[in-house]
Amino acid sequence: MLISHTGVREDDGVAMPHLVEEPPRSWVYAVLKRILDLAVGAVLLVVSLPVLIILAVLIMIDSPGSPIFRQRRVGRDGRCFWFYKFRTMHRDARARYPELYAYSYSPSETQTLLFKGPHDPRCTRVGRHLRRTSLDELPNLFNVLRGEISLVGPRPEIPEMVRYYRAEHLVKFTVKPGLTGLAQVSGRNVLPWLRVAEADAIYAEQRSFLLDLRILVRTFLAVVCRSGAL
Repeated sequence: MLISHTGVREDDGVAMPHLVEEPPRSWVYAVLKRILDLAVGAVLLVVSLPVLIILAVLIMIDSPGSPIFRQRRVGRDGRCFWFYKFRTMHRDARARYPELYAYSYSPSETQTLLFKGPHDPRCTRVGRHLRRTSLDELPNLFNVLRGEISLVGPRPEIPEMVRYYRAEHLVKFTVKPGLTGLAQVSGRNVLPWLRVAEADAIYAEQRSFLLDLRILVRTFLAVVCRSGAL
């Protein structure tokens, strides 16, 4: 499969500056991966339903606005979709801090760029706790069941950052993005953006069902130990 977009369309996809061929994988891997997504995703969603309701109420009490935050993300083949998370920031964060949404970086800045920090002024009180515990990611399970993301894969990117990808990293867009991935178990929020892109590309090249299972186990341990959380 080749990525070959020639224009940016908000309702469809994002332009890719290079042609990238998907590393081949057997249909057995694809079937097993989808079965795992549906089985584990459904169980996690049912088990976490009371937590989802409680967190939604706490978010609304803490700050005005919807408890759910949705954002356009770039997935497989550059296609855009709505990505769901619990809201961790003030509703008017973009208006308060417009400089944080310029997404204008030099090549050297992308090597040390961190999108999340321990003292992000946009975060609400509840939002800080949600980020540290990764509970803000629970609504991602809806994206998993809808087939827009997998349990394991590269984290979906925001459209504004696609232009900063190097040619060798664009392979991440040939596979379905994930709730967690190699980058998340290699440093989570303390990993610079360029290192995340590198880890995503490595996963796309080396992915296997066994690797997916290992990443899921390491994700569980990282969340429990709060490794790399901010």
